[in-house]
Amino acid sequence: MNDPPLAGALNLCLCHDCGQVCDMHGHPDRCSRCGAPLHWRKPDAIARTWAYLLAALVFYIPANLVPVMHTSMLGSGGGSTIIGGVVEFWVGGAWDIALIIFIASIGVPVIKFAVLALLLITTQRGSAWAQRQRAQLYRFIELIGYWSMLDVLVVALVAALVQMKELGTIEPRPGILFFGLVVVFTMLSAMSFDPRLIWDSTTAKGDG
Repeated sequence: MNDPPLAGALNLCLCHDCGQVCDMHGHPDRCSRCGAPLHWRKPDAIARTWAYLLAALVFYIPANLVPVMHTSMLGSGGGSTIIGGVVEFWVGGAWDIALIIFIASIGVPVIKFAVLALLLITTQRGSAWAQRQRAQLYRFIELIGYWSMLDVLVVALVAALVQMKELGTIEPRPGILFFGLVVVFTMLSAMSFDPRLIWDSTTAKGDG
């Protein structure tokens, strides 16, 4: 088989900031275009990804236990957690909003936690199992990461639309802050992971 040469064999490195392919002959430490530091792999990618992921998991607990909004109707009301808000919207007939919040608040974070943990564990073990599929999973969580704040926007939008001062109000609560932190840390975790590490086990075997 005439496999194409790897970037490492050609002594080429991709700049993480501007994407320029840099010639590493002479061992330059910075990109000639943007001046960013050059690395063959993201520094401490595994440790940083684990750290951000564990932080996101810690914040995910209060995000689900602390009320994310307070509803007041005709003088009475109370706080609602994420699940409580989903149930309230569903019972109230707003099943579309309930479904959006459930997918964005429960489904997306759980999928990201599971996929990132899978990528980290298999990469640390140097596994060559389903490398192409794992690389596709990484691109998938990068894609859905852009929609992670959707439920926060929905709650803010509903709060703005339902401000009928004579009848009732909907106000955000601290749970939204915790969930926002979950979104930020999961995005940082995904950004810290270096998907090229998935293929390093194959490269090592080929070099051997």
